[in-house]
Amino acid sequence: MVSPHGIKLAVHLISAYFGDIVSKVCECLLRKGTLSLQQVLRFTELNKENATNALLVLIQHNCVQAFSIEQQGGFMEQPKMVTHYMALHDNIIHLMRFSKFLAIISDEFGQECMEIFEGLLQHGRLSMNQIVDRYKDKHKSHTSEENSTAANVAHENFNKLAQAHYIERCPAREPYLESEKEDDTAGKKKIAKSKMNDPSQTLEARALAAATPMESIRFLVEADTFTNVAPDENTKKTSTTEIVGEKRKKNFLEPENKEILWRVNFEEFVRHFRHKCCITHVTRCMDNVAGIVLSAIFEATRRDETKVKMEKTVPLPMDRIYEEAIKREEGRSLSLERVRDSLLQLGCEVAIIGIDETYSIDLKKIIDEAQAQEVESVVLKKYGREAYRIFRLLLQSKRLCETDQIWMATFVDKKDALKILFQLWNDDMLHMERVANEGQKLESLCWKLIKVSVWEQVLDDMYHAALNLKLRLVHELEQAKQILRKGKSVGDKVLEKRKKVGEKWEVLDSSLMILDDAIMQFHDF
Repeated sequence: MVSPHGIKLAVHLISAYFGDIVSKVCECLLRKGTLSLQQVLRFTELNKENATNALLVLIQHNCVQAFSIEQQGGFMEQPKMVTHYMALHDNIIHLMRFSKFLAIISDEFGQECMEIFEGLLQHGRLSMNQIVDRYKDKHKSHTSEENSTAANVAHENFNKLAQAHYIERCPAREPYLESEKEDDTAGKKKIAKSKMNDPSQTLEARALAAATPMESIRFLVEADTFTNVAPDENTKKTSTTEIVGEKRKKNFLEPENKEILWRVNFEEFVRHFRHKCCITHVTRCMDNVAGIVLSAIFEATRRDETKVKMEKTVPLPMDRIYEEAIKREEGRSLSLERVRDSLLQLGCEVAIIGIDETYSIDLKKIIDEAQAQEVESVVLKKYGREAYRIFRLLLQSKRLCETDQIWMATFVDKKDALKILFQLWNDDMLHMERVANEGQKLESLCWKLIKVSVWEQVLDDMYHAALNLKLRLVHELEQAKQILRKGKSVGDKVLEKRKKVGEKWEVLDSSLMILDDAIMQFHDF
């Protein structure tokens, strides 16, 4: 479930990139959930052409996933295939991280790779031929020999990005999902009910899983990349589907001569930022050596991670960790014993595989600690130091605590402690229970932190702050345009204004990037 300000931020980003009509369709999908075209038309009150074009734009830029499912017909009617559309909120929020993505590619591969990558960010989905043509247009040459060289360079850089998993084959535009038929037996009904409660078994999750290419071909660059390919089973099924009973036009979503399309792999960048967050946290809370060792482990296991939110690192033997650590300039002075001490400091779980000791680090614990520190700083700024001490106590206790225990443990005056506790309770951060004391015939108040609620509030507040920063950036941009319209001949005052606007822009943009790091820490990690 997306938070209210998370939706508002996503709608603002879509509006800024693609205009009001597209943002209206996107907002409808974010607020109403997965919808068919007819439902989109009813809720948005747009005409069919505008709604269809808006959906195509959102699909092209990986902000919406379409899928087809069989829908039962009315009386004496045959079942029909209906296309549904779901908004991908995470991908929409990634729109404000494009500058971060480009910086990573530039640092790792250089300018030429960045140009190819930038094209995918701008256009959403491109075939290899489109990428090469775009690269050749940017590096126009007069001779065919030089054009051929430019094409070879484009292919080489494209391969680098695919091998590093920074780009991937696009998911199927419209996978077919089999409708779940009702089960007659009680046992089957029970299993179906348990599946419904499992987030991985929702209709949306099934659609994303069906659309995702197999891992064996997801990053594969081969001869088929430059040629037309035969449709797969899902495509054969969906090519005959209908959108609300109407036959699809051949060029509506899936052209007959299909090329393999490529897009940015956001998962790899989220993994990169997650690793960076963990390294920064252990470096700050422990020491530089712990950061070097953790960075070495990430580098050695990068290709072995099966998902972004890995709870623990892939087990590695000591020799492999040490070998990777001393590859870095800052790690060359480390001894084997010093690396082992850092691993123990990181709370490594030591497992024996064969005759080797293997070490695995609890990443979930590191992320939880980083999140807790962020929330504690928010509480400190919003409620004050005494509330901060009470909050820390409740966060660490993870159980019901009596009022007397709280004020005595935190050295806060009892009246002030009660006032703070009721304030936190009123803000849906605490759970309160009245416990009767039979001996003294009195009631005592017990308190417990509602961690999930607090974390959701903090994330929503971050989305709100990010939206405000984006709106302020738009305002500053408009001011800059007005100053530029006046021309250079106005004098020193205008030049001074331009300088101030530029400085404001840099500060606001930097603040937004720092805030976005915190958003990712709570939502993506």
